[in-house]
Amino acid sequence: MEIKHVVIAGAGVLGSQIAFQAARCGFKVKIWNRHIDRAERRLAAIKAQFEKDMNANDGDYDAAMDNIVSISNDMEKTVADADLVIESVSESVEIKKDFYEKVCPLLPENCILTSNSSTFIPSDLVGFTDRPERFAHMHFSNHIWKHNVAEIVGNPKTDPEVIQDLVDFARQIKMVPVVLKKEQHGYIMNAPLVPLLNAAMALWANGVADPHTIDKDWMIANGSPLGPFMIQDIVGFRTTYAVVTNQYKQTGQEIFKKIADKLKPMIDAGHTGVESGQGFYHYPNAEFKDPNFFK
Repeated sequence: MEIKHVVIAGAGVLGSQIAFQAARCGFKVKIWNRHIDRAERRLAAIKAQFEKDMNANDGDYDAAMDNIVSISNDMEKTVADADLVIESVSESVEIKKDFYEKVCPLLPENCILTSNSSTFIPSDLVGFTDRPERFAHMHFSNHIWKHNVAEIVGNPKTDPEVIQDLVDFARQIKMVPVVLKKEQHGYIMNAPLVPLLNAAMALWANGVADPHTIDKDWMIANGSPLGPFMIQDIVGFRTTYAVVTNQYKQTGQEIFKKIADKLKPMIDAGHTGVESGQGFYHYPNAEFKDPNFFK
């Protein structure tokens, strides 16, 4: 199947980047988002980071934006001719369930439906859809144009041709497609990363050390370019909060609730990471940029 019409559902940190990347590679992209103004702000916020990462200019950014043909909260109109829908709504099973149950009756019969979820595997969500053979996950990394991996995994009923169609699409948008042989929470990318981030946040939540100290220790000791709390700022606290809340529901481990309770006041104050200008650090002049940070 040739994929021509692409819809991104949910224009958060990654959803907006996926839409932009598909558009800069020549696809005509439609975005569905409950709040149009938020989607527009996310796309505008991409500009500086994209140009920095890719040594690009305003013309490169503008050319990509020209291929984003609509941003709408009208679901029926947005998905009417979709060949591929990439869902990137909040990491909440209730929100995803509501989305799938509303969107599936509106999709063309042959439309491929995917999720960018980092928390759930396809089997967790496929029951909310009407097309198990045409449902899979396609997971991307932040700064998609630079960290260009697309992790692809189906549910037990996914048609192998659909997986191949997604591999072909991934290559068309300049991704390196990585097809998993079986479902795995966290895929490959997050399977080792999430335990690291959880361990760092547990140190913070339990009062062992503050985030800057934890980052400093990790970076110096391991030669890492980023500390775990720097990564959390990039991911965004809304996503992190959803992930640890789900982990608490799934495991009952109190540490996840403790972490969520520490994050909630920061989110309520509007401090959600790089996107808001403040998270564990203040941006654009983050504390770790100070030469004295590592002394």
